[in-house]
Amino acid sequence: MTSEIASIRASTAADAPSLARIYGWHVLNGTGTFETEAPDAAEMASRREAIVAKGLPWLVAEQDGLVLGFAYANHFRPRGAYRFCLEDSIYLAPEAAKQGLGTRLLRELIDQCTVLGARQMLAVIGDSANAGSIGVHRRLGFEHTGVMKAAGWKFDAWRDVVIMQLALGEGAETPARDRTAA
Repeated sequence: MTSEIASIRASTAADAPSLARIYGWHVLNGTGTFETEAPDAAEMASRREAIVAKGLPWLVAEQDGLVLGFAYANHFRPRGAYRFCLEDSIYLAPEAAKQGLGTRLLRELIDQCTVLGARQMLAVIGDSANAGSIGVHRRLGFEHTGVMKAAGWKFDAWRDVVIMQLALGEGAETPARDRTAA
């Protein structure tokens, strides 16, 4: 990689092949996702569109025209009571790891979700041995809130799921206000 600093921007439909490349690597080689079959570019485009259609951010980090990572937020669960609680997802190309890019992506995602009025962000991290993801979340203030032990079976081993949480904006200090309400 060159020394030019990566930029963070909103993703576009044209990023789908890069999203599939990055995520596919993690599906096939990592335990941060419990998905076992790598989705193609069309599937990643569909997933991206579903997030963006909700008014939620899907960001990419790009350097010299190459997408090196992405981060997005989605509702933690579809039920209405969860509408202020988002779950983040973040993935980097292997060559972009350990350079601070994950921290930059997640920080921007947090900022955008706070502006949208979200009050809590959850990290649902595959594999309790996933030091990189746990570390980047901890660096940005997420607190460990639990472990779902042996929740997934991947690469011939049981994998835990680590739950971390960050209060956004006013957090739980004040009643929620829907964005549609003035």
